[in-house]
Amino acid sequence: MRQASKLIRQHILALLSDGQFHSGEAIAQQVRLSRTAVAGHITQLSDWGLDVFKVKGKGYRLDRGFSLLDADSIRKHLDGTNRAVVDVEAVLPSTNTEMKKRIANNREDLANGDVVLAEVQTAGRGRHGRSWLAPVGGSLTFSMYWSFPDGYQSMAGLSLLVGLAVCEGLKPFGVDDAQLKWPNDIYLQGRKLAGVLIEVEGQIGATTHSVIGVGLNVCMPDGQYDVGQPYSDVSSFLGHTPDRNALAASIIQSLWKMLPEFTQTGFGPFTPHWEALDLYADKRIVLQMGEKRFSGIDRGVDASGALLVETQDGITRFHGGEVSLRGQ
Repeated sequence: MRQASKLIRQHILALLSDGQFHSGEAIAQQVRLSRTAVAGHITQLSDWGLDVFKVKGKGYRLDRGFSLLDADSIRKHLDGTNRAVVDVEAVLPSTNTEMKKRIANNREDLANGDVVLAEVQTAGRGRHGRSWLAPVGGSLTFSMYWSFPDGYQSMAGLSLLVGLAVCEGLKPFGVDDAQLKWPNDIYLQGRKLAGVLIEVEGQIGATTHSVIGVGLNVCMPDGQYDVGQPYSDVSSFLGHTPDRNALAASIIQSLWKMLPEFTQTGFGPFTPHWEALDLYADKRIVLQMGEKRFSGIDRGVDASGALLVETQDGITRFHGGEVSLRGQ
């Protein structure tokens, strides 16, 4: 029953995605339900964060139309050398949660680079358990699987590498001046554009199975989201909304290109590329680690992805975890 409801809502979402009015009767005929049942499903769409307007005599429409994510469309933009699975789900609690579930249940069926994208996330997550708010049709949220045979220690710097890959994937669309904030945020014109969330499954001394989560703002409605900090989106920067399927393909392709080298060499060879995009390079910063605060000058990163901070006592290295970074 739950799967049937999910498919019905996916169908209704596809109908409404053109931004035009659709009568309740027409939708009911399409999904073969009563108009009362359709109204219930549309209420659920509203609960997912869609602005669905109802006008007497005209029917339902979204506040703005958008192109749905589509696995075949994404595949058409990929070069075809990697046969990893590209899967698009209409609704998921979180793409990271979904990929972790697949690791637990079907690990032998997964291949490096397998990716799942979601049109709607009902419980998206960022670092430190924060929510990741993503407007339907206005974001890219996906998770990729990648294994590391040499274990957890060989993943050092992974979130930084992913940030680099996102920046590379944005360049073909004219976004060529994005910057990176250690350890896992992408910024554009001083505002947050995207975030990375790495989660790990596996035991010490064995192959590590990583979930690489990416959330990118494509078209964020003005004033609709309070994320606790200034944010940017691709559409505002470009003056138009790019094809999200092509954008997803470009970032996925960038990850497929960079991750094999990272797996073999570690983060070291990528260090100068990351430092060239460092948002706070040579600026005074403050880091908070638990109850402790550290102040100094951002001097880049080392081969493990640790942040190098120049203090009165010399250079101190800071690794990931509960570390936050703010300009001072």
